[in-house]
Amino acid sequence: MNFDFLTPIKDTIIAHLVLQYAQSLGRNIQVHSAQNDFPELDSVQIAIFGVQEDRNAVDNMSCGEHLFEIRKHLYQLFPGNWHTKIADLGNIVKGNSVEDTYFAVSSLTSYLIKNKIIPIIIGGSQDITYANYRAYDNLEQTVNLVSVDSKFDIESTEEGLNSRSYLSKIVMDKPNNLFNFSNIGYQTYYNSQEELDLLNSLFFDTYRLGQVKDLTVVEPILRDADIVSIDIGSVRQSDAPANNNASPNGFYGEEICAIARYAGISDKVTSFGVYEYNSKFDNNNQTAHLIAQMIWYFIEGVNFRAKDYPFCTKETYQKFIVLIENDEPINFYKSDKSGRWWMEINIITNNKYKRHALIPCTYQDYLEAIEQKIPERWYNALRKLM
Repeated sequence: MNFDFLTPIKDTIIAHLVLQYAQSLGRNIQVHSAQNDFPELDSVQIAIFGVQEDRNAVDNMSCGEHLFEIRKHLYQLFPGNWHTKIADLGNIVKGNSVEDTYFAVSSLTSYLIKNKIIPIIIGGSQDITYANYRAYDNLEQTVNLVSVDSKFDIESTEEGLNSRSYLSKIVMDKPNNLFNFSNIGYQTYYNSQEELDLLNSLFFDTYRLGQVKDLTVVEPILRDADIVSIDIGSVRQSDAPANNNASPNGFYGEEICAIARYAGISDKVTSFGVYEYNSKFDNNNQTAHLIAQMIWYFIEGVNFRAKDYPFCTKETYQKFIVLIENDEPINFYKSDKSGRWWMEINIITNNKYKRHALIPCTYQDYLEAIEQKIPERWYNALRKLM
């Protein structure tokens, strides 16, 4: 693949990198620089790249600039007991048109995923999520998208694609590879009832900010994701001011880091992005520092993947059959390796949705099923599979 659309890391950041401790993260990853050229990707498992695209941002122009501030803080962090090899590929700058930028993001993301490399995308406006989604077109699979955002971003596309309408574009665009969408952390007063009703009619999953303050609720949602897209505006303004749409309410810094770690731990997540960072609103690089820590936690999670997704074999699992009155029984599986739970929808035919028939859940879901309370995520998945 031709990587000419990726610009190397600035010399000033490389100079800053050289001053870091030998044990620091920046000194132990491959970095695309003018001196070292493009990294060899043969053994790389995680690749970071920035996208300096803001032309479709809504009320947050200039997002995606000065991404070097995030890298400065990321490079000086110390890695954990990690075994993954990481590369920083540099930045995708604005193309002649926004569509050119989308094409570059989609092509690069698709190439990385095909080569079993997890891309970490630093944006840039959140409509880049659409380009990330289109990268899966050639992978011949339906995907689950999870967005951590105070808004649904399902506004009309009549005036074109932007950061507030990218989900509408994903839902309506062909080919349609989206199986499920989940929003984590929406705030009701930012979303119309019509939008919520629309998502419910599509059997998508939505979780209000108050619902997911218990972060154990978040883990199975992210365990079922292929793509994770985080709007930094989902974090409260006092913790992440670098966004013109920042809100007084939202996730705390430590909560968004925990969410990033859950995304990393998920065996299914194959791409991860943080968007809407706007350095001109930052306070002493506070948001840049937080995003660096979010990326650190995601990488930490990847290094601790249990690889216990029971799609291929269920031999190392305990199986629990819950009899449902006037309905089919539900099979629950508990991993002997990690203690995590799944619930199963029986699919007779071997169709393209088979990989979605095992739905991550919690022990609480199992207990509620025993009490004849069917988990809503199971019902939503059943409606889409049948």
